Amino acid sequence: MSSFGAIPIDLRAAGIDYMVSSANKCLEGVPGFSFIIARRTALQATSGYARSLSLDLLDQLQGFEANGQFRFTPPTHAILAFDHALRELDQEGGVTAQGRRYATNHRMLLAGMRRLGFTPFLDPAIQSFIITAFHSPPDPAFRFSEFYHRLSDRGMIIYPGKLTRVDTFRIGTIGCLFETDIAQLLHAIEDVLRDISCTLPLHR
Repeated sequence: MSSFGAIPIDLRAAGIDYMVSSANKCLEGVPGFSFIIARRTALQATSGYARSLSLDLLDQLQGFEANGQFRFTPPTHAILAFDHALRELDQEGGVTAQGRRYATNHRMLLAGMRRLGFTPFLDPAIQSFIITAFHSPPDPAFRFSEFYHRLSDRGMIIYPGKLTRVDTFRIGTIGCLFETDIAQLLHAIEDVLRDISCTLPLHR
């Protein structure tokens, strides 16, 4: 879901019958719809399988082929944004070029966060450049909710929650972001840490 548009995927070589993603994430459109790339023979073999009207993919395909229409009111604004995003992706140089930009963002974020004393949650060997989790600092002055809202007040939005039982927070480096954006984020993070009286650099 999150990597499509930034990491090359060879559907044929991987033997993938269905690939599901969304209009936003690495394709840089706006949220509003999901799309499926499917092996036609696999999809056609599902006739009668669907247990809900809205998720009957074969029925939707047959509808497109019959009249070119969605079965329900289409998210026209999201579709137009998606079309524009695909053209921008092509202009940037495709999936590989966009992935390089995200990887650069990620490296810059890691270097800056380490300078401030943050420790990444994952080992570099298994860390992607899509999103990065960091351990929350042990300093009692650090409370994530306050950290998050102070960043938001400065126009910087990071993920509001964590995925693991470990005390972590996450920062994404995908979307229409460039090195200047990462530099501004790091500057804002440092400012917030000073404002809440966290000792810098942080130490675990």
